[in-house]
Amino acid sequence: MEENYFVSKVEEFVKKQLYDEASGHDWWHIDRVRKNALRIGATENANIFIVELAALLHDLIDDKLSEDVKLQINDVERLLMKMEIDRKVVADVVDIIQIISFRKKTPVHHLSLEAKVVQDADRLDAIGAIGIARTFTYAGSKGNLIYHPNNKEGTDAISHFYDKLLKLKDLMNTKTGKLLAEERHQFLQVFLDQFYRECNEVK
Repeated sequence: MEENYFVSKVEEFVKKQLYDEASGHDWWHIDRVRKNALRIGATENANIFIVELAALLHDLIDDKLSEDVKLQINDVERLLMKMEIDRKVVADVVDIIQIISFRKKTPVHHLSLEAKVVQDADRLDAIGAIGIARTFTYAGSKGNLIYHPNNKEGTDAISHFYDKLLKLKDLMNTKTGKLLAEERHQFLQVFLDQFYRECNEVK
């Protein structure tokens, strides 16, 4: 069967699974990551079939999803094997979605080119205007504050900028990813400057 057929079947499954997800890991996040991954992958000469499948599936095993939506890695593997996708492709995709999370801190030399591409695409969606929107959406879904100037635990939304978002530009893997991250990173800084001015704070 054609690769496009497999992609469409996986897309159909993921879209149904994550369409109404409310923490910022919804179908539209997946679609943006997929588009950025295809853009980066084409420039970096990656295997586009593996890149697209991994981009579509990358959040299904994320602990941030609710239990009624989240899958186990074995579920994802069975889904792909049931479609009779090549075993090597399945193994590569399953490996990628297990190791690209920011929290995994997987060393770069352990990432395939395709893993680097998908990781960069996912990180792009965590910065810039979209990243800011997703940060506040996730914080709200967990009942966390927008900002607490004396929050030592770092559970408010603004703390997440320093814990993760502002670090991502320098953690991009590919030349294309690095270029795309620059403008989004600058927007984070502009936003924070304005935010603190409106809070009557100087940082």
